[in-house]
Amino acid sequence: MSVVASHAEKAAKFIAIPGRAHWHDQSLWFIRSKRDKAASTLPEWEELRARASQIKLYTMSHLAELLEQFESNAKRLGAKVHWARDAEEHNRIVLDILRQHHVSRLVKSKSMLTEECHLNPFLESHGIQVVDTDLGEWIVQLRNEPPSHIVMPAIHTKREEIGELFHEKIGTEKGATDPQYLTEAARQELRQRFLAADAGLTGVNFAIAETGGFVVCTNEGNADLGTSLPKLHIASMGIEKLIPRAADLGVFLRLLARSATGQPITTYSSHFHGPKDADSELHIVLVDNGRSELLGNPDFRRSLNCIRCGACMNTCPVYRRSGGHSYSATVPGPIGSILGPAHDIEKYESLPYACSLCGSCTDVCPVKINLHEQLYTFRQRVADRDLLPASKRIGMTVGGFVLGRAGLYQFAGKMGRFALRWLPRWAVYNPLNGWGRQRELPVPPQESFRQQYRRRQGNSK
Repeated sequence: MSVVASHAEKAAKFIAIPGRAHWHDQSLWFIRSKRDKAASTLPEWEELRARASQIKLYTMSHLAELLEQFESNAKRLGAKVHWARDAEEHNRIVLDILRQHHVSRLVKSKSMLTEECHLNPFLESHGIQVVDTDLGEWIVQLRNEPPSHIVMPAIHTKREEIGELFHEKIGTEKGATDPQYLTEAARQELRQRFLAADAGLTGVNFAIAETGGFVVCTNEGNADLGTSLPKLHIASMGIEKLIPRAADLGVFLRLLARSATGQPITTYSSHFHGPKDADSELHIVLVDNGRSELLGNPDFRRSLNCIRCGACMNTCPVYRRSGGHSYSATVPGPIGSILGPAHDIEKYESLPYACSLCGSCTDVCPVKINLHEQLYTFRQRVADRDLLPASKRIGMTVGGFVLGRAGLYQFAGKMGRFALRWLPRWAVYNPLNGWGRQRELPVPPQESFRQQYRRRQGNSK
């Protein structure tokens, strides 16, 4: 039995909001189209993807030694390195560092790892004020909800909703919807939070074993401001974010922004090499939290290649029409439908089925993760664990029975064409036809394929 509601159940709530699914779908497809245009400007695009995949595969096969190399070089630069086996240990390490420095106010840049570890509520429960300074992250924080996308956390909200939120939380004009006005109001509010902060926390996009430095990519500069003013900088990093050499970085920076938003490069690609000055401290927390176990699984280890660009979400027809919150996972979409079950297959057993197996996610992945193949494999794992709901088990049994008998299959096809052509609409589109709630079945052909084939064979003689 699932611990959380299934993807289909939560997607139904998203779809029930008039126009929401269509608007969400179009917004993300616009980003996907920008990605295609940006990729087409680079003749070497496929070569870059292949190179990035090779670098990541090398990294994962030499991860232990590269992590030790990174730790050694980071310490040489003056950083303090911590190792966390799981989310609980990560949160405890961060809390201990903050307490040692008497921190009561923390500003954060976007970090999906800290979302994964549920760091914010943990720190708040211990009396530390946490402010997410990425605009989208701050919006969902004010709304008391998780991000719905890993790059565009508030993509599910409309500007009218944001205007109402800002009026309630920071006193903007009632009914204001102008993006420039709302953004400026957010900037002024967050500027005060930056100035009052005792410490800054960032995620890590790429860490370089050869140098011991790391890179944080943002479009708002909030990571730079959040780490420039306080004397304490904590960087939370999943161990898969490593790359071997500084020369490899250019490959990923050229792929990341183009895949994520269609930009040539992120506005800020900030490099950190040790503390900023003699009076400051840099702490790097390396987090496993199930990644080593995933690395040991040959069917799914390539999911660790992910650079969190979100391209698979922008192209996925299921994600675009169901929203990120329907996945009930930190990372939604195709990659999240692998990472979620890999962490807890019983909790997330429905996610591998939130997929049409169209393969579009694999086609756009900048590091060439075979996403749709892994999702298909996870379906087999779910079935092997007897976690399939009765509706799917019965449906597959009936489908297999029909498809295994040619005569019965032909008869079912005839009945289907008859029903679609002659039965009243309510008899076809009703609560028993869950598939048809958001879809129109195609116009039935006058002839089956077999009939057309026989007729054409006859005409050719």
